[in-house]
Amino acid sequence: MRYGGIFDHEALNAEMVESKNKSLASDFWDDQLQAQQILRRIHILETKVNDWESLVSKEEDCSVLFELADEENDESLASDITQAVDLFQTTLDDFELRQMLSNEDDPLDAILSIHPGAGGTESQDWALMLFRMYTHYFENKGFEYKVLDFQPGDEAGLKDATIEVKGDFAFGFLKAENGIHRLVRISPFDANSRRHTSFASVFIYPLFDNEIEVTIDPSDLRIDTYRASGAGGQHVNKTDSAIRITHAPSGIVVQCQNERSQHKNREVAMKMLKNRLFQLEREKELAKKQERDASKTDIAWGNQIRSYVFHPYTMVKDHRTKEETGNIQAVMDGYIDNFIKAYLLSTMGKLGG
Repeated sequence: MRYGGIFDHEALNAEMVESKNKSLASDFWDDQLQAQQILRRIHILETKVNDWESLVSKEEDCSVLFELADEENDESLASDITQAVDLFQTTLDDFELRQMLSNEDDPLDAILSIHPGAGGTESQDWALMLFRMYTHYFENKGFEYKVLDFQPGDEAGLKDATIEVKGDFAFGFLKAENGIHRLVRISPFDANSRRHTSFASVFIYPLFDNEIEVTIDPSDLRIDTYRASGAGGQHVNKTDSAIRITHAPSGIVVQCQNERSQHKNREVAMKMLKNRLFQLEREKELAKKQERDASKTDIAWGNQIRSYVFHPYTMVKDHRTKEETGNIQAVMDGYIDNFIKAYLLSTMGKLGG
């Protein structure tokens, strides 16, 4: 099997047994943070082993069908063979992609934020298009997601959106999307049908366990309440339940309007802030300041990671990896694994996964 060299099944099983033995120790829960980390590691190892066994099973299915067709000279099995091979190839591609995710934060859930650039309605509409693309991607991958904040645009699109994404290696996959995305199209908002260029930024950060310790001085916070709008049901418009928290020292702003009560929105927003601050500290410790600064450049020309061209031709091109496709509709429907895989391949050995 050509994929055997990228996966040490016996070593993974041995590590999983060792981790499970630790979880059975009488003093396991004395250190809850360490216990949570061990349980998370067990889950990751179990997922990898299960993925491997699923891959081997699908290869065996293909082998059996090939043997039957050869022995019985049965052409009627051609359709079954094609389906089995396609399923095996899809499983193999996904398996190989997961093996590239070796950074310690890769298995975590993620927070995804979308912000339009300058350009008013044009860029706000583009931000909404990206919002839909990513929700399609989450559904394609089987990820769970929850819209924490959604600020609709004045005429169309959105001014700001924040989504919590849960699933195995959610952050590991989504980190490839961190940066500025550029759109070129004939504007539906231009009476003269001229071509416009719009920008929107996508920011991804890992969602750490609730047990992370971050000290926040209340005097550093400015907490604003406002009336929620957009998705979430009629109740969100009745009271000033939405929360916006600004952390003065770092300049980080988080907001949540998804929950019914102001108290719950504040709780979720504080969780988001803690994760953002914790990630900043991690980046400092790991000397990633340059990478972080690069992800927060101006939302404008010269800084985009990917271009989506609807006119005068159709193409999506990633400027970091040169990966491109002419099937722009598939991309907008959330089929972006080819871009993510190309990015992960390009960064292996450079960013620790």
